[in-house]
Amino acid sequence: MKPLVSILVPAYNAEETIASALRSAIAQTWQRKEIIVVDDGSKDRTAEVAQRFASTEVAVVSKKNQGAAATRNYALRLSQGDYIQWLDADDLLAPDKIERQLSTLRESDGRQILLSSAWAFFNYRINRARFVETPLWQDLSPVEWLLRKMGKNLHMQTATWLTSRELTEAAGPWDARLLGDDDGEYFCRVLLASEGTRFVPEAKMFYRITPSSRLSHIGASNRKKDAMLISMKLHVQYLRSLEDSERVRKACLTYMQNWYHHFYPERPDIVAELQSMAAQVQGHLEEPSLRWKYAWMKPVFGWKAAKWAQTVLPQFKASCLRQCDKAMYRLEARGT
Repeated sequence: MKPLVSILVPAYNAEETIASALRSAIAQTWQRKEIIVVDDGSKDRTAEVAQRFASTEVAVVSKKNQGAAATRNYALRLSQGDYIQWLDADDLLAPDKIERQLSTLRESDGRQILLSSAWAFFNYRINRARFVETPLWQDLSPVEWLLRKMGKNLHMQTATWLTSRELTEAAGPWDARLLGDDDGEYFCRVLLASEGTRFVPEAKMFYRITPSSRLSHIGASNRKKDAMLISMKLHVQYLRSLEDSERVRKACLTYMQNWYHHFYPERPDIVAELQSMAAQVQGHLEEPSLRWKYAWMKPVFGWKAAKWAQTVLPQFKASCLRQCDKAMYRLEARGT
């Protein structure tokens, strides 16, 4: 019998996008599947919209608000699948995404192979999405994958992965302490339990660009900064548990430097802790640099003002592009 795939959809205030996400799940050409939507105490009509899709294949449950990681753990406990497909409520799967990934498995393969896929950013129109290959788009051992992720500041989106039940159980639950990068930390543990990744280029998913309120955005939130520090410590610990070499120490230092600007200079306590972590890998973190567009502001307005401009102005530009794409999406929809 073909394996059962559980498509798990945690949702919070996603009434605008959840219908599209569920349609992409229902449209999967892999027939043996269950779809479980868990509404995390949304304040909008998310649960109502999701209930329209309820069927023998689609289960919709609601619970009090506890955060993304706790919601994912709840959905996982409800699932029965041999494989787990995570899908955020604003993202989309290509119709044959799951089938293409499972078709690459051979009889000799164990359940410790971690399947990944290609992914692309989009706003509203997926025909505008561009797939940009990265060094993670390969078959890689766990240590090589983490080296590239941390050393080159890369990531794979949550829905790219297709994870066996065995790997899921070996990794343990999502860490509810993490308010951001919970997926990054979680899949580090999945990787550690795996034999490595198998990248399937023909399998595709679409990652919607969302406003700065998205889960992965740290911004000025001290709670998110504290949580991010926890995730960073765990990333370094996981990689060094696989190999403690010069190349690993260099990747860890680069990783810390890439995230350093989120804490500098507003959180001197975290800055000091990161410098201590850098010393443990025989390095030192430099003052974060500003992009050339904003570097001139530092001597005139100060570091904090220049950092604010470098953070906020690109978000404003992205918001304008998102609204334009939304308008074009609606116009195209009327014309069909």
